[in-house]
Amino acid sequence: MSSAPAAAAVTDPDTMLRYRVVDRIAQTADTATLILAPIDGAAQRFRAGQFMMLYRFGVGEIAISISGDPYASGDFLEHTIRSVGAVSAALYDAPPGAVIGVRGPFGTGWDLDSAVGRDLVVVGGGVGVAPLRPIVLEALARRSEYGRIMLITGARTPGEILFRHDQRAWRADGRLELYQTVDHPAPGWTGRVGFVTEPLRTLVVDPARTTAFLCGPEPMMRFCAQTLIRHGIARGDIRLSMERNMQCGVGRCGHCQLGPLLICRDGPVVDYAVAGPLMTVREL
Repeated sequence: MSSAPAAAAVTDPDTMLRYRVVDRIAQTADTATLILAPIDGAAQRFRAGQFMMLYRFGVGEIAISISGDPYASGDFLEHTIRSVGAVSAALYDAPPGAVIGVRGPFGTGWDLDSAVGRDLVVVGGGVGVAPLRPIVLEALARRSEYGRIMLITGARTPGEILFRHDQRAWRADGRLELYQTVDHPAPGWTGRVGFVTEPLRTLVVDPARTTAFLCGPEPMMRFCAQTLIRHGIARGDIRLSMERNMQCGVGRCGHCQLGPLLICRDGPVVDYAVAGPLMTVREL
């Protein structure tokens, strides 16, 4: 079995390293992927599913999942950022040549090693496809170690599909099954229309040998998890990437608490056996 590269140890989580934007790839009207090259030494190694704290000097810092290939040479980091607030907008707008502060990597990974010999169901909605891209890249790099790879991606419109060139290539080479769907079709769209739960509902799987990976809005993940459970897949074999207000990255500040969990430390990847009951709790 070929293990994924180990993440670099974070000896001091407060240490910020400088990276330079060497390329900016527009994904949609409000989402872009930044390719970052290290200024201070080599690029940090990471596991699929982990995140970094990215700092735009003079604006602020936020947690962003890594969307690059864990098997890449280690010369770069990739982060896919949707512009939804002051800091994310400043990062989204960062041009080539801009310097970004980086801390990490932090958090738990998707742990593909534990799914060796099994079928993989990967479901992403909207920008939630970004944290799942490393799973697909790693699984394809280790293709002989897994059974079927079933990728379901959803977007509001065809113009908001992330990594469209990647998805087209993955479908073309036949190494995975791709199911794309959009909420609102546009002229020329011939694919599925509806939520990601629709192709997931009709998917034929072997529940005893399937591991699922979900990322997207919490209602989407909850409905997908319930659909998978109806297929007979165990809650412990369903993994979710949770999003909370992560400010420190190491469980120090408590802003990302979800019940007994601190998502930056105990997540962001949490299995549904643990996350499911917590996602149904409503604050008074």
